[in-house]
Amino acid sequence: MSVQYETELYEPLKIFFEQQGYTIKGEVRLCDLVGVKEGAVEPLIVEMKKTFNLSLLLQGMERLKMSSNVYLAVERSRAKRGAVNQRWGELSVLCRRLGLGLITITFYKTKQPFVEVLTFPTDQVIPLTKNKRRQSRLIDEFHERSGDYNVGGSTRTKLITSYREKALRIALPLRDADSKGLSPLSLRNTTGIGNASAILQHNYYGWFVRVSRGRYILTPLGMSDLVKYQNVIDTEQN
Repeated sequence: MSVQYETELYEPLKIFFEQQGYTIKGEVRLCDLVGVKEGAVEPLIVEMKKTFNLSLLLQGMERLKMSSNVYLAVERSRAKRGAVNQRWGELSVLCRRLGLGLITITFYKTKQPFVEVLTFPTDQVIPLTKNKRRQSRLIDEFHERSGDYNVGGSTRTKLITSYREKALRIALPLRDADSKGLSPLSLRNTTGIGNASAILQHNYYGWFVRVSRGRYILTPLGMSDLVKYQNVIDTEQN
C-alpha cells in the first residue's frame, strides 16, 4: 500500500513518539513534527516525505541547527521495485554520518502501520553549533499552542499558530460587544494577552475594525472564523 500524501505519515509517527513519553504537535515553525518530553534537553524534530530525496536531507540538516534530536521519516513501500527500497542500509549509514535519525513507516491494508527506526540521531559525527535563538522560538511556539491542531506535512492550508490562538481569544469577547466596541486595554485585561493592542492594530487576519478612537469591533469575517475555529476555542476554554 502506497500513501498519496505525506500527511498520512503524521499520525503513525505521533502515536509512536507519544508512546515514548513525548507531547507531539504538528507544523511548528516550519517543522513537520515537534515533540517535547519532560527531562529532555532538546526538542524532537521529524521531517517527513513520501520518499527519501535530497530535499528531505537538506531539511534535516537545517533542523540540526535547532536540535540534535532530528529524524527523517519516509514511507517504506512493500513493493520490491524502486531504487530506494533496495538501499536502506546505505541511507542509514548516510544519515548516521550526518547525525540524523532515519525512520520508515510501512502501511498495510488490514493492520496498523509499522514504524521502524533504522538509525538514531547522533551529535558525535558532525558537531554543529546550535542556533539557540531559533531553538528557543521553536520551543516557545510549541508551548504557547493550546493543542495539536495541525497535521504535520500540510501544505497550502491555514495553520493554527500561537498568534492565531491569541487573535481568537481577543475576538471572542468582541463577538458579544455592542456597536461601541471594546478598548485594547479592556481586551488585554480580559484575555491576559499583553500585546492585544498590537494584534488589533496589525489586524493580520482581517477580523478587527476600529469604530472610534481606541474602540474595536469584530468584522463579519471575524464572526465566521470564530465558528470555523470553534474547536480551538473549546480547547482553550477547557
